[in-house]
Amino acid sequence: MTKPSSYSTITIVIYFIYSMSKWISSYSELLPSIGILPIVTSLLGR
Repeated sequence: MTKPSSYSTITIVIYFIYSMSKWISSYSELLPSIGILPIVTSLLGR
């Protein structure tokens, strides 16, 4: 793998994690913590 391709891949991963964190934070304000915990534990379990 060349450096530009690996750099672009890392950038995409960082952007994906950043967008997911914003999505989770925005929905955490709407949904109760009890409804979020099972989803987080199921994602971590996989």
